[in-house]
Amino acid sequence: MPKAKTKTEKVEKFELDLEKVRKLKEKMSEKKKSRFKPPKGAVIVEELPTEEIHKKIHETSRELLLQVEKKMPPVMEIPQRGGDNIIYDEESDLLLLGEGKSSRSLLSLATSSDVARTMRVLEIIHTLVERDIHATKREIFYNDVNLFKDQLYSDKIIDDIPPLLSTTRDSTHVVASAKGMAIGRLVIRDSGDTIDLTKLGSGGWSITPFLDKIKIVESDADFILVVEKDAALIRLSEARWWNKVPCIIITGKGSADIATRSFLRKMVKTLKIPAFALMDSDPYGMYIYSVYLRGSKRLSYESPFLATPELKLLGVLSKDLDKYNIPKECWLKMTDKDIKRAKEMLKEPFVQKNEQWTEDLKLMIELKRKAEIQALSSHGFEYLTETYLPQKLSTGDWF
Repeated sequence: MPKAKTKTEKVEKFELDLEKVRKLKEKMSEKKKSRFKPPKGAVIVEELPTEEIHKKIHETSRELLLQVEKKMPPVMEIPQRGGDNIIYDEESDLLLLGEGKSSRSLLSLATSSDVARTMRVLEIIHTLVERDIHATKREIFYNDVNLFKDQLYSDKIIDDIPPLLSTTRDSTHVVASAKGMAIGRLVIRDSGDTIDLTKLGSGGWSITPFLDKIKIVESDADFILVVEKDAALIRLSEARWWNKVPCIIITGKGSADIATRSFLRKMVKTLKIPAFALMDSDPYGMYIYSVYLRGSKRLSYESPFLATPELKLLGVLSKDLDKYNIPKECWLKMTDKDIKRAKEMLKEPFVQKNEQWTEDLKLMIELKRKAEIQALSSHGFEYLTETYLPQKLSTGDWF
């Protein structure tokens, strides 16, 4: 079994050849832009101007008021965001929200609190769009702690509102706290300020939730690398890897937040370059990749605005643990929860249609092992940048 190298030992370099990456880039450039055609029964939202949001809030409130005036039980029909109401559209390769709805009555003990909270959030959004300002989820919770009780309740309502108004969450002026970072061969304009992401030291640019204010100016990158964790970004940043390999590197620092997902989609759509994901070799890493790729079930109504179906999984694959001789002491034993999640992923139609993805998940379950990206450093701290990534990109070992 290979021993871990010390920091002073040299890592064997792999000669990088980006021919396969550039061929993929050419295919993307040649691909004609096709108009998104939603399947029957899918809820489609759109980005709307503030005047339209303002109007829709008034219409929703008026409808509830008319029910009261007619002495009818006041009921709100809210789009269901549960797993049973999710549609996988094979043509667009996206998870979308179905037309199923749930009724919330103001006169029911079970749902009256939800109706009151929904109307309160609509009132807050009305104020935000009128003043043309934004608020975070946390700020909305603190606007009426006595009513919301717990942020879990206000967050749930905030996610219910966009499909209710047939719009995106950005259009409601509610933003999630961004945690993502980006660095590399990209120049952007942020609220009038030009920012070169190669000249930010080792820290990178904090991805803003106000992506409507971001304009992509130029880039000579051949691809985008999405890394799951901040630790991998630090390794790539210290090596200033984008200077050796023309790329843009981003991370959501764990789970894929809305701003990072949206920024990735914006870059791929604008620059027409390939994007690759580097995740931990475990079911959670696979799940994070799937959220970047197809969208999440919780926000399935926004998948056309957040998902990047072009994203390829580069690693760390379960088969890579043997292929790259990762020492067994660096493997981690899968828990029952890990195995359950992996088996659930195998049931997803978008996984089943990808033979290589299915095989890798089955191998993971069979061997009951997982590993972090950092396990690659058992061969030396520079192994990720000098050997693993160059070999994967040169050989086209992705799916």
